[in-house]
Amino acid sequence: MTVSDRWLLPDGVEDILPPLAGQIESLRRDVMDTCQRWGYQLVIPPLIEYLESLFTGTGHDLELQTFKLTDQLTGRMMGVRADMTPQAARIDAHTLGQDGITRLCYAGHVLHTRPRHMLTGRTPIQAGCELFGSASESADMEVISLMLEALRVAGLPSVHLDLAHVSIYESLIGEAEFDRDTSAAIFDAMARKSVPELDGLLGDCPSGSAGARLRELARVSGGPEALAEARRILEGASENLGAALDQLGRVARMLESDFPEVSFGFDFCELRGYNYHTGLVFAAYVPGHGDSVAKGGRYDAIGSDFGRARPATGFSLDIRALVTLGDRPVRPARAVWAPAERDAVLEQKISELRKTDTVVRALPEDNGEDPAARGCDRKLVKQGDHWVVQALG
Repeated sequence: MTVSDRWLLPDGVEDILPPLAGQIESLRRDVMDTCQRWGYQLVIPPLIEYLESLFTGTGHDLELQTFKLTDQLTGRMMGVRADMTPQAARIDAHTLGQDGITRLCYAGHVLHTRPRHMLTGRTPIQAGCELFGSASESADMEVISLMLEALRVAGLPSVHLDLAHVSIYESLIGEAEFDRDTSAAIFDAMARKSVPELDGLLGDCPSGSAGARLRELARVSGGPEALAEARRILEGASENLGAALDQLGRVARMLESDFPEVSFGFDFCELRGYNYHTGLVFAAYVPGHGDSVAKGGRYDAIGSDFGRARPATGFSLDIRALVTLGDRPVRPARAVWAPAERDAVLEQKISELRKTDTVVRALPEDNGEDPAARGCDRKLVKQGDHWVVQALG
């Protein structure tokens, strides 16, 4: 390694510099403030913990995305978190262990072994909310509404929300009774929306069978007409499938009333990133960005894997992506430039200003420095025995 190579960062890992770092931190604060105003309490999970905890009930995809290392104190395997949702579930199940409704929110870096999307890095800043203790549709609505409110705060110009229901796939794949390898291949093809592969895997299934219905549903997505088409495909199937479609319809109607600016659609075999989800799931997209900017859903199974069964639903989003895609007004420079000279009255004035304002103190090397280049719009000027703040001329 040459001297110049020592300062290179790994692919997908980068420094976040001014002014972007300030914009990211501003949005993080605003999103967390929004969540807390809805009654969600802030938690700060550790960056690293034992693998058994990180992977409990989460599925294979998360394991592949997690960096692993050996704890030098115990010899046990540890992982750097790739998703904070399982950590929130552990906190609810064991650290807090309280009955009734628990609302938690969080924000922090996660680390991925590979970028989730070609336009993202390996160190996204994940923020999200989790609601534990309610299996009601009202809880699902609250979480989706809060997610959309957070996207409003981010200033996204337009949002499209896809709704799906994991139990539709799970019911059909269970009824079809495929062997383990075939089921895994079907899941993978569904997640990648590879219709030709699904045709190859399910093409021999007789009409009206669970496999044939899966093959047909893979081609269905869109607005209200997609919901009607799914009802036609699933006509005569089990009651729980009809109940899932009914729930999708009710949630869409309520959201259309509360968020008329958001477009809605249905994708009945949406499985990407939902390995631990069990019911209603959702993902938000913006035009021109191929990956979802926020997603979530119901995941009632994780709590039981931690030894304490709790219904749960929540969402997560990528703060960095939202800053890049959003249209939030950039706050203008608001700082006061103070001279380097030593003066007791000046020191007192600077101390008073710093209670409410940003003050940048000049140093001896700042001779000839333009205060505006340091983000200042005002300066301290001595008038008689007093120091007063004036606009930069």
